[in-house]
Amino acid sequence: MAPTHSSAIDRSRAVPPTADLRHWETPYADALERHAARGPVALMVPGHGGDELGLSARLAGFLGPRPLELDVPMLLDDIDLGQDSPLSRSLDLAADAWGARRTWFLTGGASQANRIAALAVRGLGENILSQRSAHSSFSDGVLSAGLIPSFVLPSLDTANGVAHGVSPASLDEALTAAARAGRPADSVYLVSPSYFGSVADVAALARVAHAHGAPLIVDGAWGPHFGFHPDLPESPARLGADLVVSSTHKLGGSLTQSAMLHLGHGPFADALEPLVERAVSITASTSTSALLQASLDIARHSLATGEELIGRSIAVADSFREALRADPRFGVLSDGFAAYDDIVAVDPMRVAIDVSATGVSGHWLRQRLIDADGIFFEMSTATTLVALIGAGKTPDLDRAYRALAAAADSAEADAERSGGGADEFPALPDAGPLRMLPRDAFFADTELVPAAEAVGRVSADTLAAYPPGIPNLIPGEEITEQTVAFLQAVAASPSGYVRGAVDARVERFRVTSSA
Repeated sequence: MAPTHSSAIDRSRAVPPTADLRHWETPYADALERHAARGPVALMVPGHGGDELGLSARLAGFLGPRPLELDVPMLLDDIDLGQDSPLSRSLDLAADAWGARRTWFLTGGASQANRIAALAVRGLGENILSQRSAHSSFSDGVLSAGLIPSFVLPSLDTANGVAHGVSPASLDEALTAAARAGRPADSVYLVSPSYFGSVADVAALARVAHAHGAPLIVDGAWGPHFGFHPDLPESPARLGADLVVSSTHKLGGSLTQSAMLHLGHGPFADALEPLVERAVSITASTSTSALLQASLDIARHSLATGEELIGRSIAVADSFREALRADPRFGVLSDGFAAYDDIVAVDPMRVAIDVSATGVSGHWLRQRLIDADGIFFEMSTATTLVALIGAGKTPDLDRAYRALAAAADSAEADAERSGGGADEFPALPDAGPLRMLPRDAFFADTELVPAAEAVGRVSADTLAAYPPGIPNLIPGEEITEQTVAFLQAVAASPSGYVRGAVDARVERFRVTSSA
């Protein structure tokens, strides 16, 4: 049986965080409203002055006057100054809601959280074991912090070009191998949930990492809603993760670019807390957006008090899946997740649709739905479409299914214009040896060379072929003949591309001049 949000193999079921009436409060957002109600005369930044006068008239006409009134600078009494400020109370409530020891509000997205995490764990040591399908912002953090990475591969659905997660056994094997190679990991970075909704066994992964003396960072960017309904997986901070990246805006309801970073209660908390604090300080703006922070405060309140609404979201997503299962042209990707030993649960708010039976590309279907129906799916691959349902939202998924079925009918009638389905790519190549530190390679003198001359040289760039989106090269790694062949095969296909490549067909590579 495939795992679902109510499956017997779901070992990460959530308990609603608390009935604490404090979660009905929004201290920081309320403080902004009190400030605006005073009708202040703003002889300070921002330059719009908090009103709709003069040069601000067009902006107020675009947004409405209210955002300008609430868009105040940092360091104001009764808003964010002091140990018991409204901001600090909102942060405490967020930590309680997600089961964290401490939470930071971030206005640079989960990308900022990833860079903070990398900078922080550098204080524990330079060696990090990372899931190879980590987000590029974490690679940026590795470069910035001067970390030395080793990697563990996630499980792969090669038919659909999908990367899932890492099993506890695979993590233990990789950590043991790193120690035997003389570079024991000082920290571990893994991803759960995946872009396609697969959820790893965070509790067991944390135990494995801790047994090897390393804290566990979980990139939970796609699971900010976890822990707020019994049919959702649990918050990773409650399962033993030491740092949790949470992209609150993705499914949690805050404004775009707002995120959180949660510090867990584990054995590394005392050491990590000051390191994270310092890393936040050097990555954050000194003009942090009050609107984004208020949206995080309100999103926490909405999630912590919105169990009934979240349940409705899960119900409409379940109905969408049932309609897809009844149509032989479509499949539900998560129905096959039981084949992967790293997956213990599924995010019910994510509906990954297998469209391979239509005989046309998921990319074509996605664009057709945008152009013809104004329906925007989150992403596509050659064989899939992924729908996201925000927590507490009930979009018209009946309309989405009807439009999808009509698009598939149209594709069958016009096969020449709709293109084919998935392409056949070579097997995923093994990574070349790491011959330079990523930071050193990134900042080294470089040159562009033809692909044939790049073999045996050291890459200065990060290149990742989509699908499946796993970095095939990072700065400092040797470029192999197999990697070149794989990247060029993906780049030449209608349904693939290579992020980070110098040119679209990967005919040249940026390599270090010194090696």
